[in-house]
Amino acid sequence: MMFPLEEITHGTCSHYLDQHPHAILYNILSGRESGYLNTKLDQNVTAHNCHCEQRRTVCLKDPTATCQVASSVLVKTICFVKSLPSFSQLPSGDQSSLLRHCWLPLFVLGLAQEKIVFEVTDVPNSSILRQILLGPGLTEREAHRPTLAGVHKLRTCLHYLWNLNLSPKEYAYLKGALLFNPAVQGLSASLFIEGLQQEAHRALQEVIHLLHPEDTVRFSHILLAASSIQTVSHSLVTELFFKPVIGNTNMSHLLTEMLFLQ
Repeated sequence: MMFPLEEITHGTCSHYLDQHPHAILYNILSGRESGYLNTKLDQNVTAHNCHCEQRRTVCLKDPTATCQVASSVLVKTICFVKSLPSFSQLPSGDQSSLLRHCWLPLFVLGLAQEKIVFEVTDVPNSSILRQILLGPGLTEREAHRPTLAGVHKLRTCLHYLWNLNLSPKEYAYLKGALLFNPAVQGLSASLFIEGLQQEAHRALQEVIHLLHPEDTVRFSHILLAASSIQTVSHSLVTELFFKPVIGNTNMSHLLTEMLFLQ
């Protein structure tokens, strides 16, 4: 299920320029080159048939309020992880590794569970023209800025989860299944962690059978939703929701501090 991106002016699109070579100059002179984009995650919007628009870099329209909400979701995510007795029994190194690897899908599940919506807008002074002209010359920070395509991918995952209308127990067991990932490299208790993941899957199947006894495909749909979360990049979530607050602080170090903070 796709939720297409909002259509915005094609004044800076390279495909449009092939047919209208003077469009950029005209838009710059007329002050219309940097169009305004406003995307809501809880609305269906019209798709644009050019991929250039999807590469537009974006930022939060209201970073103060949205980052506060996102930080609250992250804190709740860490508290959930720390509240699991089976997690606290693991070696501290395994705890750190699992959290660093799994915090993003757990955070996205938290956004979905709390029905968090937000708006994005064009990054100031960012334009397709500038990206075309600079190309590989973009700074490392500019290269990692959130794009409209990345926001769309996150939005698709959230809507998929919302359409499933998961119960609190389904969310909890799904979080457990994602957290206890035996495939994470360097684990010293990988067999024990694999058993915990299998236990979480069994518990999820049992609660699905209890709440939706006639829905024989719900379990696979939930796992598919979880798989789709893996396509959301860490840089998108970090840059969009946390960089305005933590600046250059390393996200992995921050998560470790939060995990072992008494």
